[in-house]
Amino acid sequence: MKPKLGIASDHGGFALKEFLRKSLEESFEVVDYGTKSEASVDYPVIIGDACRKVLAGEVPKLIALCGTGIGASIAANRIPGIRAALCHDEFTAEMSRRHNDANVLVLGGRVLGTDLALRIVQKWINTDFEGGRHERRLGLIEEQKP
Repeated sequence: MKPKLGIASDHGGFALKEFLRKSLEESFEVVDYGTKSEASVDYPVIIGDACRKVLAGEVPKLIALCGTGIGASIAANRIPGIRAALCHDEFTAEMSRRHNDANVLVLGGRVLGTDLALRIVQKWINTDFEGGRHERRLGLIEEQKP
């Protein structure tokens, strides 16, 4: 059985989402939470709903996309329990997992080329959380909730 991986985007990230979904389907059961076209949608709704699927345990990790990744990152990080990292390269993707245990990878569909985006995703998927001092720091972040 293939491991599950969620993916979601607004219209600005749709084309890259489709490329990544198709690229990952050989190795993963990719659960597509939308959107289904380039028609304009509200990213807070799409990304928020997909993040709640992570928290519910439907998928362990999510790739979220919008045009720049900024809006999707902000929307995702408003949800307690989500640790979304907007990454533009393989190093930030790796560190988001090693040090921050990011459960959502955010990418900009209008910012990244397909080859780089796929390398970022692969690095993120294949990197484990280090724990240790980083686990304590994640606890400190959780304490910051209102």
